[in-house]
Amino acid sequence: MTSKKLKVEADDDEEHRMDAKSGSDESSDEENDEAYEGDEGITVDFEGRNPIDPDLDGIKQLLGQLFVKAHIDLTELAGVIVAQNYVGSVLKQAYNDGDDDEEDEDTDMGDPCQVVFGVTTVINLANKQELSSVRQLKKMVFEKAEKYATELVMQKFRDALEDGSKTTGLLLNERFINIPAAVCVPMCENLLTEMERARSKNMPFTFDYYLMFVKYYQQAASGDKPAEVIYSNDEEEYFIKDACASFNYSVQKETTTALAGQWQKKDEELQPFRKVLLIEASKLPGIVATIKNLISSVTNQ
Repeated sequence: MTSKKLKVEADDDEEHRMDAKSGSDESSDEENDEAYEGDEGITVDFEGRNPIDPDLDGIKQLLGQLFVKAHIDLTELAGVIVAQNYVGSVLKQAYNDGDDDEEDEDTDMGDPCQVVFGVTTVINLANKQELSSVRQLKKMVFEKAEKYATELVMQKFRDALEDGSKTTGLLLNERFINIPAAVCVPMCENLLTEMERARSKNMPFTFDYYLMFVKYYQQAASGDKPAEVIYSNDEEEYFIKDACASFNYSVQKETTTALAGQWQKKDEELQPFRKVLLIEASKLPGIVATIKNLISSVTNQ
């Protein structure tokens, strides 16, 4: 994969959030007063790169914040992502002009930008069904679905994950809190391109469905104020809209904090949840295009 540098501004200003374009209510003055007031944002150059062996721990950390305390072998799952590095990307800080020279001078230093800020990829769950991590993931999905999904939704997940005639990919779109949604577009576009290239070589990246986990937080209704939902990754609201089946479960007992990226005095009132999505594979290009258009319209304002 050719690295793509993405210049993004890590800005917490509410007017730059995608939910402003989706018709969400604007924050009240009182809410804005409660928000943390420090530097409004910093400009950071990011780039998507092929996952490599030194990225394994960083990828595992990102998977850990998505599958919080789940009984899944995340080391094995991260290893799959690194092993299939011809499909999928990790998000890292871009190299400075002098980084290559510095690396040549001391090869022991390795990658000068080692922190993995995000990962976007897909894992073929049918092709990797012999792995313990994949079996554990499916077990967790069905255990949660039995508790929180309707029978109709449960059947759709059974059809996608247990029916041998269907192929489902685990779609991962995970990153650190407060990295803007703008990085999602080139990462996802690159994923679509790489999957198409892999399919042209008869590699197993043809899917009927994508399985996706979305992190969100909910603040309970209070007085005249309705319950509020905050997505960790703003753009994932649009994945939800095109899902053919979904269910939610709380991870409150598994977490010690409930922060959704905006530091407020009432953060303790935010309850962390996961939404499990089943998305028809044919919908993904349209979802990415919708997100790209929304981000472009916000940026050009």
